[in-house]
Amino acid sequence: MLLEADRMRNLVLTEDMIATERDVVLEERRSRVENNPGAILGEEIDATLFQNHPYRVPVIGWMHELAQLNREDAVAFYERYYAPNNAALIVAGDVEPAEVLDMARRTYGAIPANPELPPRIRPQEPEQNTRRTVTLRDQRVTVPSLRMNWVVPSYTTAEPGTAEALDLLSEILGGGTRSRLYQELVVRRGIAQQAGAYYRGTALDDGSFVVSGSPRGEASLEEIEQAIAAEIRRIVDEGVSEQELERARNRFIRNMIFARDSQATMAQIYGSTLATGGSVEEIDAWPNRIRAVSAEAVREAARRLRPEIVTIGYLLPPASDE
Repeated sequence: MLLEADRMRNLVLTEDMIATERDVVLEERRSRVENNPGAILGEEIDATLFQNHPYRVPVIGWMHELAQLNREDAVAFYERYYAPNNAALIVAGDVEPAEVLDMARRTYGAIPANPELPPRIRPQEPEQNTRRTVTLRDQRVTVPSLRMNWVVPSYTTAEPGTAEALDLLSEILGGGTRSRLYQELVVRRGIAQQAGAYYRGTALDDGSFVVSGSPRGEASLEEIEQAIAAEIRRIVDEGVSEQELERARNRFIRNMIFARDSQATMAQIYGSTLATGGSVEEIDAWPNRIRAVSAEAVREAARRLRPEIVTIGYLLPPASDE
C-alpha cells in the first residue's frame, strides 16, 4: 500500500519513459489486434453496433491515436483521475479487515482528495432501428464465421430481473456443449463446428448480446445464420421449460461458487462491480436474483434479439477469382 499510494500521486514520467511505453502499447495492439482478423472484426463490429456511445472506440485506442500519445497527455490524465476518491481498493486473502482498513487510512488516506474530478457526462445510444452488416475478408481466414450483435441493457441500466434473464438466455441459447445452439447446429444437424452466445452485461451503460457460429463441411454461413435465428425464434414462440431453466440457473450459481476458489477472480468480480456503480450487497444477492428469474422473463429477453435490428459481422477468406 505504501508503494501504490506513492505511485498514485508521485509518479515521475520522463519523455524517454513515455516513448518506451508508447512503443510497448503499439506492439501490444499489433500482436493482439492487427495480427488477429477476429479481433479486427470485433473492433469494426463495436464501431458499427454503438452509434453514439464511446463503447464504439477500442479500449486500447486506434493505432493512429496511440502513435500520437505524449507526455503532456499522460500527465494530464494522471493528475486528473489518479486519486483515492476515484478508486476502489480490493484486498483478497487471509487478512484482518480492521488491519487492512488501518493500513489504507495511513497510506491512501494521507493523500488529499482530488477536487478537480469532473462529473461523468456519458453519451447514450439512440434508439436503434436498422440491420447493419460488417464484412471483413482476410487471407489469414480459413474458416468463415459470423457474429450477431444486439445492444441490450446491462446490469447497471436494466430494470430489476432483466439482466439476470439475459444472462440465463445466453446460457440456454449458447453457453456450452449442452446449449440449444450447440446441440442443434453442431450435434444434431452437423452444420456448424462451433456455436455460442455471450451476454456482456457488466458495462456501466448498455451492454450487448452476441451470438456466433462457424460452418462445418459444405454448410454455408447463410445456413448458420438462419439456424441461429430459428433457435431464437423458438424461444420467443415456445419459451423454455422449467427443467431447462433450472439447469441453467444451477450452472450459473455453481460457477459463482467455484469462482470463490480463486482470490484473483473474486477480487476482479468485486472490483469491476464497484467500479461500475454496483455494491457488495448486489454481488452477495446475485445468486438469489438468478434463482428468481422466470421462464417468461427469459422469453421476454429473447424478444430483444430482433432479426430486423441487429449488427452482423462476417469474417471471410479472400474472395475467389471466379
